[in-house]
Amino acid sequence: MQFSKIEVKQLHKTYHVPQREAGFKASVRSLFRPIYQDVPAVKPLDFVIESGEMVALIGPNGAGKTTTLKMLTGLLHPSGGDINIFGFNPSERKPAFLRSISMVLGNKSQMLWDIPPLDSFFVLAEIYSIPKEEAVSRINELVEMLEMREILKKPVRNLSLGERMKCELVASLLHRPKVLFLDEPTLGLDINIQNRLRHFILEYNHRYGATVLLTSHYMADIERLCSRVLLIHHGELLYDGQLSGLNQMIEPIKMIRVTLSQQNGVNPKPDWLPASAEIVSQEKQHLHLRVAQKEAAACTAALLHNLPVADLIVEDPPLETVIDRIYQDGDL
Repeated sequence: MQFSKIEVKQLHKTYHVPQREAGFKASVRSLFRPIYQDVPAVKPLDFVIESGEMVALIGPNGAGKTTTLKMLTGLLHPSGGDINIFGFNPSERKPAFLRSISMVLGNKSQMLWDIPPLDSFFVLAEIYSIPKEEAVSRINELVEMLEMREILKKPVRNLSLGERMKCELVASLLHRPKVLFLDEPTLGLDINIQNRLRHFILEYNHRYGATVLLTSHYMADIERLCSRVLLIHHGELLYDGQLSGLNQMIEPIKMIRVTLSQQNGVNPKPDWLPASAEIVSQEKQHLHLRVAQKEAAACTAALLHNLPVADLIVEDPPLETVIDRIYQDGDL
């Protein structure tokens, strides 16, 4: 039977954590009669990711994202549940499985600092048993996609953070993995490099059909790369669906930005606005309003009728605002 997807059923992880009170006596007591507490890091998860999908795994710090990634890659053994990645059980760490995946950590490096990146790439090609000519061809292709030829012969220690991250991507994709796990890949990078890396990941996915599971606290990463999100909080899967559906799950609202043709003061709560409309900010000729989605059309009509409108934009609330509310409430 051929498998072409990631399937997770009732996957969970509980840590057995030692506990003790402060003080010398408690330290001695813990040597002979240790006390442990079970701390659930990931509660039973169920999801399926199809081949070629790009999915974001999001949640606040401590939600269980990295623990989940480590179980999917076989770095951690789950406390229970089943994982099937393209026909492999990650916990078995079979060579064929390891050749089919790759993991990029935004705060970790696999490059040797004292030698140029090109040397590390050829070492990795040997490890993955990639023929010399094929390795050269793959390196050239990735280097061109990332526009990084000028840094190939510089020692890694002399490269900027953005240049090192480009090298990490080449090193991780040299063996053309079927599944790519990205953990905060744009962490600490400037806006220009972030945009280039996002474009590269999209292009690589389109070219080779790689399945991508991404974790990031940068909403721009998620909006640009993934249409589907898995949202976990306190180790529990709260949402699995389209990114656009998150706002509808929380509170279907619209944001309206208005530019007036002349400076015109508006009362904080004019009686001609719909009941749900709220003026969020007002500065000179600019108004920013929040209104229930079902009353957005009526609100727009009222603004056009009562104010000298030069420009008007209706948009969804920022994704950061929606996500922050979920994190604070802890549920949907």
